[in-house]
Amino acid sequence: MSQGQLILEPPPSADLLSSAHVQAQGKRDHATSLSRDSIHVVDRDGMVYLVSENYSYKSEAYYSILSMEIKGQRVAPDTRSILDAFIVPICLERARLEKIPVAEYAISQSCIPAPAVIYGLNYFACTSHFEVLHEDDQARERVRHVTNNGKYPFCSQRMGEGSRIERAVSIFGRVACTDQGMTDMATLVWECFRIPLVEIICLSGAGSFRLSSLCPVRYSHLSKAEKGLMRACISGQEFL
Repeated sequence: MSQGQLILEPPPSADLLSSAHVQAQGKRDHATSLSRDSIHVVDRDGMVYLVSENYSYKSEAYYSILSMEIKGQRVAPDTRSILDAFIVPICLERARLEKIPVAEYAISQSCIPAPAVIYGLNYFACTSHFEVLHEDDQARERVRHVTNNGKYPFCSQRMGEGSRIERAVSIFGRVACTDQGMTDMATLVWECFRIPLVEIICLSGAGSFRLSSLCPVRYSHLSKAEKGLMRACISGQEFL
């Protein structure tokens, strides 16, 4: 089978993926429905790409991918990439080793010089929930919020003069925006992590983009153009 698509609501055990995938042939309208918690499978040239809103550890998507890996199937993203991508320091180190420009960071439990971006580092932290520190009276409160009143450390990234936060959703390594810097970053991130649906957070300034973090994306948060691109990819209208 060279290509196909599947939607599972809610996802069943990974053992059912192959048979359900065959049954999904010819049901393009249903298969491209980006409904909440749906999982889509795209099979191209012997590689299975799994599209999900939630790749987190112990999620249905995670266990489906793990089961495929145990069976020796080629699947993207793989479980290592999932675990690496959504822990900010690990994500940045892996990206740096792949020659991707990344933000300079430090791990701390106390206040740091502003302006800066900070991410929580604990089991419940999500990379999409970051705080931007400014030189004002709210800095300490934002640090307390991210660290759960100082119980956990955080990852900080200094923002240079004139730098700003840029965000874009990457769909199979493509973005709907026309900014060349973000387009290039999406390509590099795709080659490194192979996550079909992910939001890229960057710090930009002085004509450069540096990766800040990768975040999960809800289908409901996609723009009209992004939904169109996603449906084209999972239906086989776009070559991956």
